[in-house]
Amino acid sequence: MLNNVLTYKGFIGFVQFSADDNVFFGKVEGIEDLITFEGESVKELKEAFQYVIDEHIKDCIKENIPLEKSYKGSFNVRLTPDLHRKAAITAKLRGRTLNAFVRESLEKSLELA
Repeated sequence: MLNNVLTYKGFIGFVQFSADDNVFFGKVEGIEDLITFEGESVKELKEAFQYVIDEHIKDCIKENIPLEKSYKGSFNVRLTPDLHRKAAITAKLRGRTLNAFVRESLEKSLELA
């Protein structure tokens, strides 16, 4: 797991530090809205992150909208031509479509994470 990530109630926030402003700041990922948070200490940063998540949940419930971003289940992957060729050949040799091969590879990779 990355050390610049906060988690709370299933949500994640990526954190950075601004030396110019002497402040930690972050952005909540995996949601439709742009939600940021900041703090001058790690304690303040964590409290701000938890606060914005709690407010996001309240707002979504109040407005009857989904808590998380909707994923349609398909996405484009940019590969080098050589990697694309190797994946296509490997999929064929295993009796799989390229989509099935990529999906199974992702599933295996995520099980290890």
